[in-house]
Amino acid sequence: MSTPIPSGREATESAQDSSGAGGPARPRVCIVGASGKLGRYLVQHALGRGFGVVAVCREVSVEKLEEFSGRITVIPGATDDRQVIERAVAGCDAVLTVLVPRGVHHYSSGTAQAVLDLARPGARLVFSCGYHISRDGRDVYSWKVKALVNVAGRIARLFRLVDLDDQVEACRRIFASDTRWTVVRGSDLEEGEPQGLPVWSHHVGDPILKSNLTRRVDFARFMVEAIENDDLVHETPAIVGCHTPSALAHAANGTPAFAMKPSPM
Repeated sequence: MSTPIPSGREATESAQDSSGAGGPARPRVCIVGASGKLGRYLVQHALGRGFGVVAVCREVSVEKLEEFSGRITVIPGATDDRQVIERAVAGCDAVLTVLVPRGVHHYSSGTAQAVLDLARPGARLVFSCGYHISRDGRDVYSWKVKALVNVAGRIARLFRLVDLDDQVEACRRIFASDTRWTVVRGSDLEEGEPQGLPVWSHHVGDPILKSNLTRRVDFARFMVEAIENDDLVHETPAIVGCHTPSALAHAANGTPAFAMKPSPM
């Protein structure tokens, strides 16, 4: 029988004990939406950097975090539940949030608002979303992205599965906030071995992003690295895999690209 993942105060005390008596306090990161594919990679990378991790996920998904048992604190509950978020972000230096446009009950905007309101002042807030989010209206979208948003998005909302408009509203609230936020806009995602930190550009439609593909594990790494990169505060980087044809062509042409250097260990 597997050992249950501790949650709440029990897990917090266990994590503190494992950090070593008298040792320096580890930076503490809350990961909201930790049980999904991207969320689990976020946990993996955060632990790899030595962060203390508090993970938030729906109670039915807690078992998906079993591989991290004994190393993280799990707070089960809906990510748009303000009481759950208040408990999870307490004492955290950063919050990584997977903005999931689940259902038609303002799940994304409720989650984002709770994080914005309840994270401690000065905390680093990093959110994930897709290319369809635009801050300044200067992004240029392919027919594929337009079809996804305008057609598939409407169908999904009709069946009460997904509400992309609510993800747009969530990001509008983030952009209006005076917190230390970054919104990382991801391309299409694939599984596979890590390739390295993605490169990024300010606007969708820029040539470097043409390949529209990133390894999910690398997307997660970018978000974790962003915690300690102040150059990304109030930025909306659109990312693409560093080994994709468009990224490699960009490098071969000698055109400057935004490649985020890993933070020092």
